[in-house]
Amino acid sequence: MHKDSNFHIDPDQIERNFAEIHPAMTPAEAAVEANRCLFCFDAPCMHACPTHIDIPGFIKKIASGNLKGSARVIFDANPVGATCARVCPVEVLCEGACVENTLLQKPIEIGRLQRYATDFTISKEIRLFEAGEPNGKSIGIVGSGPAGLSCATYLARLGYAVKIYDKRAFAGGLDTYGMAEYKMPRTVSLDEVAQAEALGVEFILNTEIVQAPEASGGVSFADLKQRHDAIFLGIGLGATNKLGIAGEDLDGVYDALHFIEKIKTRHWSSVPLGKSVVVIGAGNTAVDAATQAKRLGAERVVMLYRRSESEMPAYDYEYELAKQDGIEFVWQAAPIKILSQEGVSIVVGGLLLTCEKTDGSRELLEIPCDMVIKAIGQEKMRSFFEDVAGVALDEKGRVIVNEQMQTSDARIFAGGDCVNGGGEAVEAAQMGKHAAIGIHSSLTGETVEFAGAILRDPPKAPVDPNPH
Repeated sequence: MHKDSNFHIDPDQIERNFAEIHPAMTPAEAAVEANRCLFCFDAPCMHACPTHIDIPGFIKKIASGNLKGSARVIFDANPVGATCARVCPVEVLCEGACVENTLLQKPIEIGRLQRYATDFTISKEIRLFEAGEPNGKSIGIVGSGPAGLSCATYLARLGYAVKIYDKRAFAGGLDTYGMAEYKMPRTVSLDEVAQAEALGVEFILNTEIVQAPEASGGVSFADLKQRHDAIFLGIGLGATNKLGIAGEDLDGVYDALHFIEKIKTRHWSSVPLGKSVVVIGAGNTAVDAATQAKRLGAERVVMLYRRSESEMPAYDYEYELAKQDGIEFVWQAAPIKILSQEGVSIVVGGLLLTCEKTDGSRELLEIPCDMVIKAIGQEKMRSFFEDVAGVALDEKGRVIVNEQMQTSDARIFAGGDCVNGGGEAVEAAQMGKHAAIGIHSSLTGETVEFAGAILRDPPKAPVDPNPH
């Protein structure tokens, strides 16, 4: 892509394009929707929520006008409940399990009601929880995404001194840097970070945990273990996977997460954008990249996927959103090379993506474009876990943990994408909760309960990385 290319549309139109797709409810809307709820006993929506929020409970409080109480129910079970109200795939989780689906074919709008309650307390800066009496123990958390933030919140409520280390300038992980802007602005994630800070959680930002700090200026993992009684690892995944083809490093080829991160700044003119864009991949991140490129003003956006339409990993509602935004799709085609054709008139902007059909025909396709966005998943951070943290991994590069999120090192716990290989924010939040319960039991022998997660037994022995 030419460095002076700028195909963005009018900034006012961009702002309209990036308005939240699920707007906030008015008080009247919230009252009507809350009173539609049947307040089921042993509600299926609660079981479908990974953090097991008492959904009938918080909705009933909205119906009675108790918004503070409603938000407390939500945040008690999920410290990133405001984020999840916006970005959770509710269609396949809580709302997908709602009994109203079978009665009236229209589930209760649980996500928007959750946002209504959480927005209220955040906007009013209402304190819902207090830090526990200091117990003299210290926990170090690496990574400030939903897993780390959740773990820190529960530990602070138990009286631990908690420090979160993150290499970024802002806390919040992918909730801050990686969510599509039309789903959630970064201010929501930063508000949840502020709630953790209000409990006394300390954030050490712009700091990387490394093996040799003298060479990088970071903090060594050995020092981290000396400073703290236990460690929680919630660093997620690494860089976008490599395509492994010629031309991958050409100007105009970008990682999807880098592209989305630039959009999150809302400095529209600084976001790299081509007139004709190809997104490689068909997951939820690929859809986010494609739809946002279109909303910024790209004239043509093509999503390229090596498998069939029925095998597309993105959720159905994400696929529908992409179609509504005019995204084109090329199925069963794998990229084999990217050529720089700058100056050749048939190529807009200078890139030519060559693909091979994977339907058995091996037909070659050529797609002229001026921007390629890679959205083919992220690498596992195997080197960090094996060489720096020294914990056991499975054959797929995921951290091995037991039921209490304890790794092969008894003092180290882990959760989030580094454990499950990539999931939703709500799943990471639940793992952070379980880790906090496990850490507390490991250090004190005490059983503790939090909403949506109960630890009835002390942590088992750490996972044996070399079972006989």
